[in-house]
Amino acid sequence: MSFRIEEKLLISSSQIFSFKKWLNDQGYSKLFVDRKIKSLYFDNIHNGMFIDSEEGVSPRKKIRVRYYPEADDNNLYFEKKISSPEGRFKNKEIIDQKKFGNLKTIGFYDENYKSCHPKMFVEYLREYFDAKDCRLTIDTNIFYSSFDDPNNRVSDLKTAVEIKAQFHKSLDKLRDQFPFQRVRFSKYCRGFNLLFNK
Repeated sequence: MSFRIEEKLLISSSQIFSFKKWLNDQGYSKLFVDRKIKSLYFDNIHNGMFIDSEEGVSPRKKIRVRYYPEADDNNLYFEKKISSPEGRFKNKEIIDQKKFGNLKTIGFYDENYKSCHPKMFVEYLREYFDAKDCRLTIDTNIFYSSFDDPNNRVSDLKTAVEIKAQFHKSLDKLRDQFPFQRVRFSKYCRGFNLLFNK
């Protein structure tokens, strides 16, 4: 199990060019080509994962199936992102289309959240950057859509930036490197609020 530090930023679309210039000035370089990402998030009937995330409960989970619609391999990844007092980590397994179909139809049972079912899709374009001490991703063209009602679809006017570093790195040093406002957020919670808490 490998813990890591994550810091998140939300910036307006108008700031993205100056932000990328700052990245270049700091020595960040493109890691590999941009990728379109799509995830299907699950939750229980009480929306427990959404509530725990909004309230900052620890430990908590987010559970999703992630895939890359434009990739050649067509892999599907069943992921559990776990936030605990010790740090954050992710369990991931490759699943096939049959299992994905079963998850969408009958859901699954989680030991903490019990019976869970598909809630919403999140899709976006991700750019990857790398520096000596940490990696950074920029997500644009973010869309959220309800699993039960595809017509309930909204776009996010913000750009999401995530900074990831190994757990041994000083959190204070990591924060000092980024002179931009940081906020605690998750795409799942932002999408939930935009779709269901209008």
